[in-house]
Amino acid sequence: MTAEKYENLLVAQAKSGSSEAFARLVSLHQQAVRNFLRRLCANSADADDLAQDTFVAAWENLKQFSSGTAFRPWLHGIAYRAFLSARRSWFRRLRRETIAVENTEVIASPTAQADARLDLTRALQSLSKEQRACVALCLAADFSHSEAAAALNIPLGTVKSHVQRGRAQILAALGGNDG
Repeated sequence: MTAEKYENLLVAQAKSGSSEAFARLVSLHQQAVRNFLRRLCANSADADDLAQDTFVAAWENLKQFSSGTAFRPWLHGIAYRAFLSARRSWFRRLRRETIAVENTEVIASPTAQADARLDLTRALQSLSKEQRACVALCLAADFSHSEAAAALNIPLGTVKSHVQRGRAQILAALGGNDG
């Protein structure tokens, strides 16, 4: 049985109420969703919380999943919307507390990671949230442009533009060239 057929079988069983089948789907996709969210959030704890929220939302909305579509982009779409929602909540909280923030993009604080990883994280954070999501899916999570477009619910041409421009911005920020 191919991986795609196995996944489709698990989805069908989960839609019928099998929590065991859904647990297998979580196992198959958990690391990829967490990695995607970590690239968006630049904060592992927040990304892990959002990943958990993603799988809860997926379970709650599984009946609405269309069997003719791929599960992976659908799941990453839920993760992206969870990220956007959390980001909006964070900004609302910031305004309520009247904290002045000059830069609306969150920059990762230095950790014990290597300098190169910090530079890459900063370069990713300098991208718009849409560019960052496209780059994270297409370049880091090995999504096709079509899968990323489905996951993010944006046109295919927009995904391609975001990936191309985002890649160029990251390379420029890291002092590299695209040749």
